[in-house]
Amino acid sequence: MHISYFTERPYRYVPNDMVIRNGFFGNPNKFFDPVKGGQLLNEYLDEKLLAEELGFDGVMLNEHHDTSFCMGSVMNVEASVLARITKKVKIALLGNPLPIVGNPLRLAEELAMIDMISGGRLVSGWVRGGGSEQFASNANPAFNREYFNEAHEVVIKAWTQPGPFRYEGKHFHYRFIDPWVLPIQKPHPPIWIPGLLSPETVEWCAEHRYPYVALATFLPPTVDLWNFYRDAAARHGYQVGTENFGYLQKVYVADTEEKAHDIAKYDMFGGAGIGYSLFGQPQWMFPPGYNSKQATSRIARQFTAPDATQGSPWATAASGQSAQQTRQNISAAQVQHRSGIWGETRDSIDSTREHIFSSFPEVERQFQIICGTPRTVLPKIRKVLECLRPGIFFFWQNDGPIKREDRINNIKLLGTEVVPAVREMARELELKSPFEVQPGSRPLPPSGKPESVGSLEPLAGLFN
Repeated sequence: MHISYFTERPYRYVPNDMVIRNGFFGNPNKFFDPVKGGQLLNEYLDEKLLAEELGFDGVMLNEHHDTSFCMGSVMNVEASVLARITKKVKIALLGNPLPIVGNPLRLAEELAMIDMISGGRLVSGWVRGGGSEQFASNANPAFNREYFNEAHEVVIKAWTQPGPFRYEGKHFHYRFIDPWVLPIQKPHPPIWIPGLLSPETVEWCAEHRYPYVALATFLPPTVDLWNFYRDAAARHGYQVGTENFGYLQKVYVADTEEKAHDIAKYDMFGGAGIGYSLFGQPQWMFPPGYNSKQATSRIARQFTAPDATQGSPWATAASGQSAQQTRQNISAAQVQHRSGIWGETRDSIDSTREHIFSSFPEVERQFQIICGTPRTVLPKIRKVLECLRPGIFFFWQNDGPIKREDRINNIKLLGTEVVPAVREMARELELKSPFEVQPGSRPLPPSGKPESVGSLEPLAGLFN
């Protein structure tokens, strides 16, 4: 199994009241101090070096724009620094928002240079970008998926087709493609696709035999989506394995249970993952044309968890409805994941803050956050591994207003006491990474019926 470290790299000096009132996206940047921002960026680079020193296999970066919860506005710049200052870790970019890059040929050249400088350690990844990214880059959301598909084609051709050649698409036109920077890794760097349970994205991943990485999503619907991938892969003639799947898990460790819980609670204000409800208000997150009509309309609190009592979309995912209805229901859950809290009315900022904190026990019960001492988090991590059986596992942490000393201690405890034990679990469970087994290389069983990778059986009784 490939084990990696990730944080959103937030700007940590934004007034919390303003975030609760407005969400992260759309706040004025008058609160940004570039001196403090520069200090934080260097701290985050140092944390990546520490992760490498402690034995993590990789470090991950992501990209968001015009928001304080992620300072990775141009993550390729960060990646180029890491390519030079690290020695062993894979550098995973999850991912470049293809629909808003404007010039995918330049992107292909930038990524090739990162792979070259690192000596062939780049893991590339693509995303559509959140709805807010369309505003931040003045991109037409109605063409988002078309931009995504065409930009992907340009990058892959630039990496693999000898130049010079011409490219004429619907949105991108190049008279002359002949890059003189090419990736070391052949035919191109590994490509992993992160997501929030979009069936359309998973079907696209299966078609291209790319691993799919779920971003701290609820476990039961994630298993459902693994099965979507399984069936799509079978239609393309191969059997999925652990190498086709990755998962980001929020894990916080400290020297005592009380300290770990205290740190983890502040992750609720991190902006992403558990704090996705504070990512941005619906008018920013779901511009016209970005999502399906049904998905956009279902911004309701009942979609908080897969076992919610008010009509969770997951409850009907296996009830015999059509595949199209199932895809629409799964897509609808993404709406809540990003903007659900705006569907509620609170009396004040203080009451909203209290509501967010009070939801922490349920967040922990659903395995959205695992926290405790190294000894107490390991059984919970094992449950996740037994359930999802991912070949790629990211420890996602240190978002929200968390002090630097707590962040460093967190990473050190993970690296020295948790990661080695997780490696043993992975060996015992035979969780193979994409670096051990080529995704898409497993043949279907003689019966032609694909086998599942994930299972809900390890979770039996946990959510009752």
